Amino acid sequence: MIMMKTKMDVADNTGAKIVGCIKILGSNTRYGFVGDIFIGNVRKAIPGGEIKQGDKVRGVIVRTKYHIHRKDGSYVRFDNNSCVLLDTENNPKGTRIFGAVPRELRKNFMKIISLAPEVV
Repeated sequence: MIMMKTKMDVADNTGAKIVGCIKILGSNTRYGFVGDIFIGNVRKAIPGGEIKQGDKVRGVIVRTKYHIHRKDGSYVRFDNNSCVLLDTENNPKGTRIFGAVPRELRKNFMKIISLAPEVV
């Protein structure tokens, strides 16, 4: 469950390391879950990367500590909150995705699924 001021790790190779959430996009939503798009700012970035500290970015939530309930009755939970940064057409900015991503992203973000090393 992601809300305003939540800090997330970045799971791609754009150069950003930590992103803070400013707003979850959608119709008056307070909390964001896996697959939700948000607007955030870069809190920490590596020097020489294409994204600098303080930049305003769009991203999609790919992992949350809050559990994901599936139709078969199982739950999936991750160790950290992570996101992937997006461009204006909702394609990932980075060329690599680090870590596992849930299969709930398959509906809207097939490009992220294809770049990920593991789909849980």
